[in-house]
Amino acid sequence: MRLGAQPRLILDRISLAIPSGQFVCVLGPSGCGKSTLLNALAGFVKPIGGRIAVDGDTVTAPGADRGVVFQDPTLFPWKTVLANVSLGPLFAGVAAVEAERIGRKLLDRVGLASRCQSFPKHLSGGMQQRVGIARALANNPRVLLMDEPFGALDAQTRTMMQHVLLDVWAEFGVTVVFVTHDIDEAVTLGDRILVMSASPGRIIDDIAVPLARPRADDVMFLPEFNQIKRRCFDHIRRESTNAFTQQYEA
Repeated sequence: MRLGAQPRLILDRISLAIPSGQFVCVLGPSGCGKSTLLNALAGFVKPIGGRIAVDGDTVTAPGADRGVVFQDPTLFPWKTVLANVSLGPLFAGVAAVEAERIGRKLLDRVGLASRCQSFPKHLSGGMQQRVGIARALANNPRVLLMDEPFGALDAQTRTMMQHVLLDVWAEFGVTVVFVTHDIDEAVTLGDRILVMSASPGRIIDDIAVPLARPRADDVMFLPEFNQIKRRCFDHIRRESTNAFTQQYEA
């Protein structure tokens, strides 16, 4: 931070409640504070006002009750895939044998049982993200926080990863908060979509997604899908224009 720099308001009057087990997607124009919101939920950023709580427990720091998956899997390159996933339980005091059992079970669940002894550099981007999801679930979190985890993947791998995530979510029943810039992805995955304004970020729309689950690949051709997509698109276009105008005038 530059000396003498003025504080900048990033999020403004955010108020929301997320029921347990819900899959919530967060959309908004670039720079609106989507990642900051996720980092605050994770405990990496402390808000200057208000309160964040998980099941009534105030969030003051990162904790095992919240698993985080970033766009970059951030795996430890010197550790095997199994060691990466088992690390969280080990830090939590779980015995080594049990931590390994948890790691193997989760890697099997994301389709990587045969790659336990591989190192991250030997995995594709999609495989590394599957390891990241398994690692985030290893401490049995109540909430899974995901910051554009599939943004760097090609379209085919991205679709496959969406299916993997939905299968894992259905099995574990974890609450998911998923930040994305992709409207199709938000409508495909979410029970609910929160649309944010240009900076400072506010929630300007809270959209229920009443599409039946499980969702097939052709869900995007349904009229209901495209109605929700258009509603999101109109918000993002307007807010992106506002953000550009504010930046130009400044």
